[in-house]
This record gives sequence, C-alpha cells and structure tokens, in this order.
Amino acid sequence: MRRFKQGAALAVATVAALAGTFAAGSPAMAASSPVAACGGGSYHVIDKHDLGKATIYLMYNGTTNCVVTWKDSPNSTFVLAEVLKRGGNLLTDSGNYSTYAGPVKVSARGECIAWGGIYGSTQWGSPWSHCG
Repeated sequence: MRRFKQGAALAVATVAALAGTFAAGSPAMAASSPVAACGGGSYHVIDKHDLGKATIYLMYNGTTNCVVTWKDSPNSTFVLAEVLKRGGNLLTDSGNYSTYAGPVKVSARGECIAWGGIYGSTQWGSPWSHCG
C-alpha cells in the first residue's frame, strides 16, 4: 500500500484529475444544499474552503466524512470533490455538473483525512487533518 506525505496526496490527485488520468464518479444527484447532498440527517459542516465561485464543504456525521464542492450559481464549469483517508484510496467525483460535485464519503472515525476540490482551474487540497 502506498503512503503519501502530508499535503502531497491531494496535490498529486488534483493534478491527475486535471490530466484526466482517473475515473470520475457517477453524476451528482440534485440536492438543495451541501448537507442534503451528503444525505442530510446528522451531517454537519465541520470545515470549508472558498474557491472563489464555489466552496468545498467537509461534513461529518460522527463516523463518516463527506465532501461536496458546491457552486455559487449553476453553470457548466468543471468541478471536483475528493477525500482520502490515511492509508486508504482516493475517493473522487468530478464533471461539468451544473451545481456540485460529490458527495464523496469515507468512514474515518478517529483517523486523519485529506480533502479538497476544484472549480475550473482553481484547486485546493488540505493537509492531513480532522484526525480525531
């Protein structure tokens, strides 16, 4: 199993996504909010990062982390959401979705994750975080 250095995992994955070297997930289903995209219920926002015309949301429900990259307004710009559990596989969803990419979910209670996203040519990836 391959190990990634802190912060490098999402940077590498993001470059790969832009190059089109890994498969995208299924098209996002319509939802009214980032929390609703994750399934609503007990999910709540624990972190977010602004990409200018979209925001990457990290949500948690006590056992599962969920990432959604939500656009400020509907359009056809490329969007991506990704999450990685330390020692796990990168989970991603991307496409020219009108409203958001995701949800991508990983069960990571008590484990570190890295998360991020892309809107057009603007990208961001976290270092290992939310380890508790």
